[in-house]
Amino acid sequence: MADNLSDTLKKLKITAVDRTEDSLEGCLDCLLQALAQNNMETSEKIQESGILQLFAGLLIPQSSCTAKVANIIAEVAKNEFMRTPCVDAGLISPLVQLLNSKDQEVLLQTGRALGNICYDSHSLQAQLINMGVIPTLVKLLGIHCQNAALTEMCLVAFGNLAELESSKEQFASTNIAEELVKLFKKQIEHDKKEMIFEVLAPLAENDAIKLQLVEAGLVECLLEIVQQKVDSDKEDDIAELKTASDLMVLLLLGDESMQKLFEGGKGNVFQRVLSWIPSNNHQLQLAGALAIANFARNDGNCIHMVDNGIVETLMDLLDRHVEDGNVTVQHAALSALRNLAIPVVNKAKMLSAGVTEAVLKFLKSEMPPVQFKLLGTLRMLIDAQAEAAEQLGKNVKLVERLVEWCEAKDHAGVMGESNRLLSALIRHSKSKDVIKTIVQSGGIKHLVTMATSEHVIMQNEALVALALIAALELGTAEKDLESAKLVQILHRLLADERSAPEIKYNSMVLICALMGSECLHKEVQDLAFLDVVSKLRSHENKSVAQQASLTEQRLTVES
Repeated sequence: MADNLSDTLKKLKITAVDRTEDSLEGCLDCLLQALAQNNMETSEKIQESGILQLFAGLLIPQSSCTAKVANIIAEVAKNEFMRTPCVDAGLISPLVQLLNSKDQEVLLQTGRALGNICYDSHSLQAQLINMGVIPTLVKLLGIHCQNAALTEMCLVAFGNLAELESSKEQFASTNIAEELVKLFKKQIEHDKKEMIFEVLAPLAENDAIKLQLVEAGLVECLLEIVQQKVDSDKEDDIAELKTASDLMVLLLLGDESMQKLFEGGKGNVFQRVLSWIPSNNHQLQLAGALAIANFARNDGNCIHMVDNGIVETLMDLLDRHVEDGNVTVQHAALSALRNLAIPVVNKAKMLSAGVTEAVLKFLKSEMPPVQFKLLGTLRMLIDAQAEAAEQLGKNVKLVERLVEWCEAKDHAGVMGESNRLLSALIRHSKSKDVIKTIVQSGGIKHLVTMATSEHVIMQNEALVALALIAALELGTAEKDLESAKLVQILHRLLADERSAPEIKYNSMVLICALMGSECLHKEVQDLAFLDVVSKLRSHENKSVAQQASLTEQRLTVES
């Protein structure tokens, strides 16, 4: 075998130069045979012989040997150690040129060769994108959709290239959406559909392509799959149902595609997705709730959905998942409720529908994603709703759980949301009882820490809540404020040039409010606040400068 192979390679060198087609074809056939018997060893010999350098000149459209040359390149490039030599031999450019061939066998082997050479190499795949292979391949898919092997080659190429961000813009400028949906409609086998799904998922991350897929009718295909597979317990069908419903949710992440499918809440797609929520299939319940969360991304949609009873549907779903429920479904349903609670007009309606009670059933959850959404939903609901904020703020179980979660250092999101809800309960209720409950549960120190957050919005929320505490219940809270070192923190915030104007303003308001406490007043005097405050009288922000004058007067009088 080794001797024969050496002879073949020598002969090939001569015939490659002479271009005698018959002898060339014979040599290429021998090489393909050798590769089929022992690919790695044959590939090593090919590399040692230097024959790769000659292949670039053999990749010409009009030769009858071109498909075989491309096939040999595809075979040797299955070995990782052969990929760089193929690139160094200058094979990529002539192969890309061959994608314009009319010969289906040439196209197939060329596609395989390029795919294998560029396998797992983002830089080579990016080079192909820059050379314009995407529009060419999309065109090929349209022309040769009857050729199963060529279609598969195109899909594999799309799957690899679509992973690169730089490809999305090129894909969006072709009719890829139309071609893939057309192809998808023709498929019966699970594996073939799966292959198209693998291309659709990365492409659908791009908003322009999302809209193109919607316009090409992908949604109708997905809804049909769901309808066909919903009652099946076959593994393939369950997988297909999951992929179809996940892709449906992904399409709704684009603003334009989402609005197109919402159709003012009257659309067939919206109604069908709505019907998934009460189903007994967890995957459909999840996709339905996530779809509602995506539809609930603007006020108009949210108001329409709440007026048409979506809240009750979601609460029923949550009810089914209270005991040992599905965490992903809980998370999705809470996400939807949180988004629906954003428009001001929806808050009172959702409160009277009993959303807080439904949400509080998950207070015992130990799952951070559920805790995070639960906190966000409650925070949205009580925004400017004094009565609801007071009712929740006097709920000792809730407040104690919030204080516990304020220490969840492993889960920054839960920790941040707990602090924000604690502050919101005080800010929106302005209730002495709520403040007392929070003091008794040990929440004050967390609000003081929150005033040092790296997020200005959280710092501000904390300072406003602390100012209300100082104004309404200073006597009850002073010991906790003192041990949390609030006065020192305020001094630091005022002295720090990086503090935002609103932080400086609210810190001074708070200082004035703390003067009513003997021990805190003494701390303020000991820290020489006058120096820091008097400097702020010339601050560029008028409100800060004004508050600095008032605070300076107050400090001077009180001293």
